[in-house]
Amino acid sequence: MTLRGGGRLPAWALALGFLLILLPGGSAAATGEGAPSEAIFLADLVVLMAAGRLLGEAMLRIGQPSIMGQLLAGMLLGPSVLGWLWPDLAHLLFPAAKEQKSMVDAISQFGILLLLLLTGMETDLALIRKVGRAAITVSLLGVAVPFACGAALGAFLPDALLGDADKRLVTSLFLGTALSISSIKIVAAIVREMSFTRRNLGQVIVASAIMEDTIGWIIIAITFGLAQAGTIDLAHVAKSVLGTAAFLAASLTVGRRLVYWLIRWANDHFESDFPVITMILVIMGVMALTTNAIGVHTVLGAFVAGVLIGESPILSRHIDQQLRGLIFAFFMPVFFGLAGLSADLTVLKDPSILLMTLGLIAIASFGKFAGAFAGGKLGGLKRSESLALACAMNARGSTEVIVASIGLSMGALTETLFTMIVTMAVATTTAMPPMLRWALRRVPLGKDEKERLMREEVEAKGFVPNLERLLLAVDDGTNGKFASRLAGLLAGSRGLPITVLPLSTSGGNAGKRDGKEPARPDAVETTVKGAAQDTKAQPKESEPSAVDITVRSAGNPDVPTDEAVAKEARKGYDLLFVGLKNSRAKNGAFHQDVNRIATAFDRPLAIVVANGTHLKEPRRSPLRILVPLNGTDVSRRAAEVAVSIGRAAEAPITALYVTTGKGGGPRKRSGVLRTRAPEQAILKDMVDLADRHDMDIRTKVRSEVAPDQAVLAEAARHNLIIMGVSRRPGDTLFFGETAAGILANSPASVVFVAS
Repeated sequence: MTLRGGGRLPAWALALGFLLILLPGGSAAATGEGAPSEAIFLADLVVLMAAGRLLGEAMLRIGQPSIMGQLLAGMLLGPSVLGWLWPDLAHLLFPAAKEQKSMVDAISQFGILLLLLLTGMETDLALIRKVGRAAITVSLLGVAVPFACGAALGAFLPDALLGDADKRLVTSLFLGTALSISSIKIVAAIVREMSFTRRNLGQVIVASAIMEDTIGWIIIAITFGLAQAGTIDLAHVAKSVLGTAAFLAASLTVGRRLVYWLIRWANDHFESDFPVITMILVIMGVMALTTNAIGVHTVLGAFVAGVLIGESPILSRHIDQQLRGLIFAFFMPVFFGLAGLSADLTVLKDPSILLMTLGLIAIASFGKFAGAFAGGKLGGLKRSESLALACAMNARGSTEVIVASIGLSMGALTETLFTMIVTMAVATTTAMPPMLRWALRRVPLGKDEKERLMREEVEAKGFVPNLERLLLAVDDGTNGKFASRLAGLLAGSRGLPITVLPLSTSGGNAGKRDGKEPARPDAVETTVKGAAQDTKAQPKESEPSAVDITVRSAGNPDVPTDEAVAKEARKGYDLLFVGLKNSRAKNGAFHQDVNRIATAFDRPLAIVVANGTHLKEPRRSPLRILVPLNGTDVSRRAAEVAVSIGRAAEAPITALYVTTGKGGGPRKRSGVLRTRAPEQAILKDMVDLADRHDMDIRTKVRSEVAPDQAVLAEAARHNLIIMGVSRRPGDTLFFGETAAGILANSPASVVFVAS
């Protein structure tokens, strides 16, 4: 093996060369002879992953997307660099044998589907609806202008750059799509890096990129159908368009509910590891095959599957991170590395090819910039905002490479034209981050926007906003009915899915069911659904969010209630509501049934104990809520729950802060009464929390009395206490003396929100 032009080889190249020489079948694979080598296949994957990771890390450290590093890694290992400097090593590592190449290509093709799945999961349809007019005008003009430029350019390309001179129209459509589409991953990453995600303009930028991606993949799917037909047949075009429209309509209606049901079913019924990941991949594959069957590309099915999966309320952050880890660590460096291998930058030595590439970059940049800028102005944005939008939309990145790879694989693009498009993608994507940073710094922050950002920042750290799924464990008693109502109000206020676990509790036989009929599932579901539907809409919303209710079967009556709860809890819940007929023991403490259930659930729980009017009418009695505060995180969590339920039921809320000192009076410091600044700060935080939900709240401070006595005295004017508590060590459930006194003596119903 010789190095072109002489010179000494770097140590890493020598090590790699000797490693590959020792690979079994390496020389045969390199020459295209013999069976495919598994060792070469494995070496290809290892090299692409390692090189992509290293160069991706380097790109991140200079302010560029890591995807660019993975693409450059492929270029360095391909004919552009390694193939030019050391051809023998390049051919040995990435042999030209068709069977050998197909092994890595199969991984790459599946990687394309996974990348589109991830892109779809990042698509926020609610965000698109929120920003409205500006995103629509930007995306439409941002696609139409560069698409027209690309299609027009395709009409004048030399025949040498066409895969088939008789399919110039298909090549022109691919070129137009390649110039018009933006990379949502790159755009979102830069916007997020600059903490612009929640800014008004940041939302318009991301929503516009999402819509452009969606439009682009629909276009590319239809173009693929045209290319497969071989000729521009109006009947085939109509079939592709109508088939795509029918697929999208079915997916966004029936498909949305079906995908949610499948993910929930896998999560709830499989005991093995990662069942939801498997179900997601199966859904993606089935939808990709469906689009292939109707004559459009599989990428559309994968993208739409991602959109539906991303909207599933069962998709927890943990599952989302697991899937992303698989894609980012393995499939992305392999796919983009192979895309870089397919680009031969040595063709740019030809002055005419170089000039055409520069012209392609200029046309692509002008078309995208002009279209997005005009769309922003028509959408009512200021000049500085439209400028930032235009800079953001000029990033092609991963999406461009995927489009070009599809065009190359189906013969619509030659390797030279593919290289020109990839070069354009690299140039525009590399230029976008500094341009966007420069433009965003010049967009002022308005007063209203600043207040909204501060409010959202506080809410993001809260307890209730981070709830994803509720579990309701109840029997057929009054407490169960009241707990069902409160859980329905909380779920309805945020559109949270809720699972009902009907229980039949004992009178004290070691936690086993005593043969009684469990709570009627239909009655519990009716109560939860009724409360959720009665939920008052959040500010500026036309109606409250829909709530998905799952009711578990009563199961084996011989299974202890704590085991039933523990088994269900493994499926992933953020908060458990408990409502049992036997809530209090004779000594005033919690009953053993509640003890066992609380022990079986190691996450936050809300224990409901009904009293007073709620014993007579648990489903309809009005609520007057009292929230004791002491400045701790647990009391803050209870306050959030109280505000959510209070807003949902339009119930008045009183926040009570109790301060005591030695001897029952206020504390003194050097003969002067202690300042009330802490109390004022805590109550102000509660008022701010209520204000963010457009609610009025009363505040009160009581002193010179024990906390439980102060709460009980105030409870005479309320009928529901929502109190934050912490579990204390011990064999029995104990939340402290104050909570014990309230449990034993409260005339009002109580909800203990326990961490």
